[in-house]
Amino acid sequence: MDKTWKSVERRVAAYLGGERVPVTGRQRGSAPDISHPTLSIEVKHRESVPFWLKDALHQAECSKKEGQLPVAIIHEKRMRVEDCVVLIKLRDLLEVEDECRRNKGSDDKGTGVGGKARLEGDLPEIG
Repeated sequence: MDKTWKSVERRVAAYLGGERVPVTGRQRGSAPDISHPTLSIEVKHRESVPFWLKDALHQAECSKKEGQLPVAIIHEKRMRVEDCVVLIKLRDLLEVEDECRRNKGSDDKGTGVGGKARLEGDLPEIG
């Protein structure tokens, strides 16, 4: 049976329409965890995510208005603003990508990021 982190990588890859890149033969930074046409994806599985990160995103979700995308911007002391980290839920990223494809008139049927069907049939949580 796969280790949990491998299973998470496989499930995220399937959710995004990508393919997990095996660790064998690659060096740190030589390839992403998931091969994908538009995203360079690194997956990090942890026992828990720091509360303050989840709380920041929760605040954005609670205060959003219709049509707004909830994001948390993480800034470190002395960090350039353009280098801030953006925290967004995966389902929201998929909705943004779907909207971009619709605006471009793409006829994508679920390859790459997007695919409303995955949003409607959410995958169960992974231990």
